[in-house]
Amino acid sequence: MKILVTGVTGQLGYDVVHEGINRGFKMIGVGSKDLNITDELSVYKYVMEIKPDVIIHCAAYTAVDKAEDDQENCMDVNVNGTKYLASVAKEINAKFMFISTDYVFDGKGEAPFVETDTPNPVGYYGKTKYEAEKAVQSLLSDWFIVRISWVFGLNGNNFVKTMLKLAETRNELNVVGDQIGSPTNTFDLSRLLLDMIQTDKYGIYHATNEGYCSWADFAREIFFLSEKTVTVNAIASEEYPTRAVRPKNSRLSKQKLVDNGFSPLPAWQDSLSQYLNALKHEVR
Repeated sequence: MKILVTGVTGQLGYDVVHEGINRGFKMIGVGSKDLNITDELSVYKYVMEIKPDVIIHCAAYTAVDKAEDDQENCMDVNVNGTKYLASVAKEINAKFMFISTDYVFDGKGEAPFVETDTPNPVGYYGKTKYEAEKAVQSLLSDWFIVRISWVFGLNGNNFVKTMLKLAETRNELNVVGDQIGSPTNTFDLSRLLLDMIQTDKYGIYHATNEGYCSWADFAREIFFLSEKTVTVNAIASEEYPTRAVRPKNSRLSKQKLVDNGFSPLPAWQDSLSQYLNALKHEVR
């Protein structure tokens, strides 16, 4: 099986390519330097030349705050880029998987969002990801849309690495405590995505590690597992203003995964422990 993965320089794309190689698939990973997904002709030529069996589209404009002011570029990458890839996937009859986000929801209430809930994004980044979801559904008859949240991986920057860096010089931190969601290890997620694309169980899925926590809880667990003495003070979102509004409720129900025979990802605490261990022994 030949699989094209966009966003190979990001956390998820990197792990998907490596997991695919381990499974014996022919993996072709591209970053923005290899392929400009906002150039329709370039996308068409590139994909037609390699004719993959599957496209896993991980590339995205993810600078959530910057997106509020850089709307044209955000729209171009997240919506137009996705349209171009989906269109050529249709032409060559390749399976198509689009990676979406918890930011398509407004974050209201406390109940976990299910796949059939109507998105209502509050920020521009979330709006573009929802527009991209709709584009995929209108262009293709069969597709995978996988919504993820709070990712951390070995490749690239993330909340875990930021906390560990801050712990080098700080023994007390204020971290938002009223945004609730699920941390997601891209190593676990990449395995699930590759299991998925080998099936015809198409549709929208939510995929995160099991369990919920706040960012403050997440930070405390990072310091506990890495044996760092740092006091974490949970603060309200309003005390840490950002350019883009963050959803306070990012709980996603993963029941559809189970209903379709996929194994749930490990508990986020267990996965975090494994990740920290891998980070410690990583030679780059």
